[in-house]
Amino acid sequence: MLRYEYVLFDLDGTLIDTNNLILTSFMYTLEKYYPGKYTRDDILPHMGKPLYDQMEIFGPEHVDELVQVYREHNDLVHDELVREFPNVVQTVHDLAAMGVKMGIVTTKQRHTAEMGVRMFGLDKYMDAFVAYQDTEEHKPHPAPVLKAIELLNADPTRTLMVGDSQYDIQAAQNAGVASAGVAWSLKGASFLSTFEPTYLLNDMSDLIQIVKQPIESE
Repeated sequence: MLRYEYVLFDLDGTLIDTNNLILTSFMYTLEKYYPGKYTRDDILPHMGKPLYDQMEIFGPEHVDELVQVYREHNDLVHDELVREFPNVVQTVHDLAAMGVKMGIVTTKQRHTAEMGVRMFGLDKYMDAFVAYQDTEEHKPHPAPVLKAIELLNADPTRTLMVGDSQYDIQAAQNAGVASAGVAWSLKGASFLSTFEPTYLLNDMSDLIQIVKQPIESE
């Protein structure tokens, strides 16, 4: 029996490298409204939050406009700037071959999230897809993780949530499931470790042994 029969993934910064896409889209948008006011370092701490929440921090008086400009620019340069993280596609393929059921849990809009998943052929491996509009509350609230568990008909004690931000780890903890932080997070492995994830992945392929590890006796 597998230790984890269900694996949930954050998308940006976890499965696909959208870091440059996100930062470029933010800087394009913020420079248009607040020239010279913000840098990439101002954006980093808030990555992983829903876009509206982030824009309320940077420009509360122009939130709707900022979100629209960001999304338009993001769509325009998406395929040019998105990259695959090492060993992601192979690991997901191997997990599927082992019988693991998988899902996406993201704070992105479904349209853009699906663009990224399809770009690397990951969509065919996902049995659940929870995007921004699918829950009223968002990570670190447990609602998106619990929604994915419901869609998969998963056993929470056999479920693992993988992500690159503290919000992913906290959402997993709040939902009562195991968590794995990824060392390639822009926020850094040391930062993620302070939130006490169950595991820390140095490479996505580390998941194979974690999923297969013996189940400790109760």
